[in-house]
Amino acid sequence: MARCKINAVMILVACCAVTYLSSVGNFVAPSNFRTNMEIDQRALVATVAGLSPLALEHPVGAYDSVVAMLQSWLVGGSVLALIFAAALVAATANPLTKRRQEMAKEMGK
Repeated sequence: MARCKINAVMILVACCAVTYLSSVGNFVAPSNFRTNMEIDQRALVATVAGLSPLALEHPVGAYDSVVAMLQSWLVGGSVLALIFAAALVAATANPLTKRRQEMAKEMGK
C-alpha cells in the first residue's frame, strides 16, 4: 500500500512539473517576454483535477490473482455491452425516424 501512495505522490509531482515546464516558452521568446511568467491558476487546477484519477488507480500488479483480473474484465465487458445495447436501442427507437417512415409510406400511397 505504501508503494501505491509513493507512486501517487510521484505522479502528482510529475504532473506539476510538466504543467510548470509547459507554461515556459520553449523555442524563441517573443519580444515582450516576461521572465516572471505567472501560471494560470485555473489551468493548473483543471490539469490536476483531470489527472487526479490516475493517482487513484491501482497498478496492474495490484490484482491478487488471475481470477480477480478476469472478473474485472468480465465486469468491464458487461458494462460496455450494456452501453452499446442502450445506444443501439436509442438509435432504433427514435420516434422522429419512425414518424418520417410512416409519413413516407403515407405519401407513397
